[in-house]
Amino acid sequence: MSITRARGRYNGATAAAAARGRTGMPATGAPARRPDAPPGPRPPEMATPMRKKRSPVKDLLLTRYAPIADGIAALFFPYAEVVIHDLHDQTVLYLANNLSKREVGDDSALEEIDHSARERVIGPYEKLNWDGRRMRCVSNVLFDDEGRPAGMMCINFNIAVFDEVRATLDLFIKGAGVVAQPDELFRDDWQERINTFLHGWLRERQVGLNGLTREHRRELVEALHAEGAFRGKSAANYVANVLGMGRATVYKHLKHLKETQGDA
Repeated sequence: MSITRARGRYNGATAAAAARGRTGMPATGAPARRPDAPPGPRPPEMATPMRKKRSPVKDLLLTRYAPIADGIAALFFPYAEVVIHDLHDQTVLYLANNLSKREVGDDSALEEIDHSARERVIGPYEKLNWDGRRMRCVSNVLFDDEGRPAGMMCINFNIAVFDEVRATLDLFIKGAGVVAQPDELFRDDWQERINTFLHGWLRERQVGLNGLTREHRRELVEALHAEGAFRGKSAANYVANVLGMGRATVYKHLKHLKETQGDA
């Protein structure tokens, strides 16, 4: 290459650079920002979720406890939110299944934790979420390797959805517009009379059907006989089935009662 040609190329590059300086156009063709221009939006690569500068404490909390938070949130999804707070700067460090519309870096709004405290579990307690739903919460103090409180993990469970389920169940259990039993249908309902007497007898003695002894069953047959429960058709068979007795045993007790006391 001759010296003349090289100088020509150098002078051309210098002229182009000078032109770019006059026009404000960089080599790529994009306009250069004026020194007095307002700052534009941050590039996407700078929009990191961590607002505060990373620190050894934050790294410890994230490494050790963020996977636990993710696991709890996944197990109870979509009803549980798990928040990790940094107690050193009182900020939200990590959020799993965000239900509270907070953001990483927000103020924690926690009361100051005594660094001598050793209470690891706080709660359960209730809070009201932004949408008016009740949240049942448990908070766990997180300690660093020196045993000092470093963070707080809060598990916030949306229990309002269960209030709605309970209201629906109450509608079916209590019923709407339920009236008393019509007398014309249940005047001779001997089965219900037996059931009512039987469970009143069990409550008085604080015993369940499965816990009845042979003596209990004999006493029940005698008590039901005294109430006239066996006047209904097939009442003896019904009592035998309910009490888990053989029909022959019930008839044996009834025969003995008739012989000793007479027909009731």
